[in-house]
Parts: sequence; C-alpha cells; structure tokens
Amino acid sequence: MKRALVTGVTGQDGSYLAEFLLKKGYEVIGVVRRSSTFNTDRIEGIYQDPHANDYRFRLVYGDLEDASSLNQIIRTTSPEEIYNLGAQSHVRVSFDVPEYTADTVAMGTLRLLEAVRETGHKCKLYQASSSEMFGGSPPPQTETTPFRPRSPYACAKVFAHHLCENYREAYGVFICSGILFNHESPRRGIPFVTRKITRAAARISHGLDKKLYLGNLDAKRDWGFAGDYVEAMWLMLQQEKPDDYVIATGEAHSVREALDVAFGTLGLDWKKFVEIDPRYYRPTEVDHLCGDSSKAKAKLGWQPRVRFKELIEMMVKSDEADVRASLQGRAPAV
Repeated sequence: MKRALVTGVTGQDGSYLAEFLLKKGYEVIGVVRRSSTFNTDRIEGIYQDPHANDYRFRLVYGDLEDASSLNQIIRTTSPEEIYNLGAQSHVRVSFDVPEYTADTVAMGTLRLLEAVRETGHKCKLYQASSSEMFGGSPPPQTETTPFRPRSPYACAKVFAHHLCENYREAYGVFICSGILFNHESPRRGIPFVTRKITRAAARISHGLDKKLYLGNLDAKRDWGFAGDYVEAMWLMLQQEKPDDYVIATGEAHSVREALDVAFGTLGLDWKKFVEIDPRYYRPTEVDHLCGDSSKAKAKLGWQPRVRFKELIEMMVKSDEADVRASLQGRAPAV
C-alpha cells in the first residue's frame, strides 16, 4: 500500500485528491493547521474512525510556516509521495497580505523541500504551480512560455517553481510541478469568482440576495474541473522521470460568459443583478490565460472531461440545492 502526504488537504484540490488516492488503494495522510474552528467540511465524506481496522485516511497537525513540524511529519510517516497543495491562493487577497502569501507559498515550499532533503527521505513530490505565473505573457501558454507574474501570489509561485527545479537538479529530488490553469468545482471557496457567481445566482433565484458585486468582467480564464485535474497530479508522479506539465482545457472564457451560463441556468438575466465594485479590481490585472496541455496529453495520457458550460451548470445546481436545503432546514450537501 502506497502512502501519500497531502498539504492543503482540507481545500478544494486536497479533498478531491484524497478521495482519488483512497480509491487507488493509498493510505492518505493530510496535513492540517491547528485552528480554533474546524475547516474539514470538504473531507467529511472520507473521514474514518482511527479505531477502524481499515483506517487509511488520517490527519496530522502541521504548518508550512513551521519547518520543525514538516520535518517531524516526514520522519514519522515516511510517505512515498508528497503533494504540496497548501497555500494562500486567492490572487486579489495576495495584494492585501503579500508577506503572508509569500511565507506560505514561497517559503512554505522551501521549508518542505528542506525537510525532504534534511531527512534524506526518498520520495516523489508534486508541486502545485499556477497559470498565474504566466501573468502578462500572451496565450496560448505552454511549459516554455516566459513567466511574467502580476501579483504577489504569482511572484511567490514563480519562486517556488524555480526552487523545485533547483532541488531537482541540485539534489536529485523527484519533483514534478503541475502548472494548473483555473480549476473549479462545487467545493471552490466562496470568495473565488466562479463560486461567487454560482452561489449568488442560486441565492438571488430564491430571493435571498438582490445584487452581486464584481470587478473586471472582461478577464478571460481557462476554467476546468478540479476533479479532473487531481488525476493529472497523480499521473505526473507515476512517470519514470520528473518533469513539469501545463494542465488546462485549451478554452478561455470571460467572466461575462460565466455569468451568462450561471444565471441562464436558473432562467435569470444577470445584467439586472450585477454591479461593478472597483474594490475588486486588481492593481495589476491578468487579462487572458489559456493553456496548451499538449505535453500532458501526449506523455501522461491526460485530457479534461468536464468542459466550461457543464462545469458552471454543475456548480449552480449544487449551490441551488444547498440553498433549497437550508431553506427547508436540512443540512447542505458537502
């Protein structure tokens, strides 16, 4: 039985990846930060009683800001695979908390790499890189497109990405970086634009909200389904040699198009409900991201299954079902 260690396990990607690995027969160890409140809703469906005989999913306390905890976790768990998904990943927020963003994204990756190097533990490591690293470079973006980061988050991801290249070359660590373009799901955090849109559409359709406030409606992104993208993460670590891969759908859509699909799914005209709030504009905007994942298709045999319209409709239907459940006094679906 393989053992995988996942940072950011309580997030969107972490929860889908943990489910995927458990189905593959792995033992999964998720790293969680100590907090006064629980943030485990996304993994409730796979929680296992630690007293059970077939116990294959467990949580350990640790933090990417705490090198000693990372060293201890690696020494005591000895994972064959490590997936580094933990981060402060909201791009707009990174302008407000740049130091914290850099500490978790850039220095957090450094601490994890150093923990692997210092312990001498032999394993394969997946690094969550981001399409935001391309920033101002025109589409389509590939593995060889120059990085032109346009936010503190993107700058931190570029540092972490190059750091992984360096540790791969300098110390022979098996590291694959997945340059993932935007990937969404019903588990996406509410502050992110797609989920903000689908949740607002659901609430407006039931009369709970009257307005949705957004920033740049013309920004174009390559949106895929997070459930598809975690498979690509796993496939990278099954290769004989480490490499970096762009993971994307190859289609770009604007925020306006997301509004069309989301509100249209519920028979609403978004123009009656959406207003622009300048506070949601980024100081430096990324206008157009669209990835070319030809390399991943050729070498990994990976390709996306869920396309843009189906993805947004999936999210709207999930949010609408949650709103209905809350109005009827039932617990929302996770």
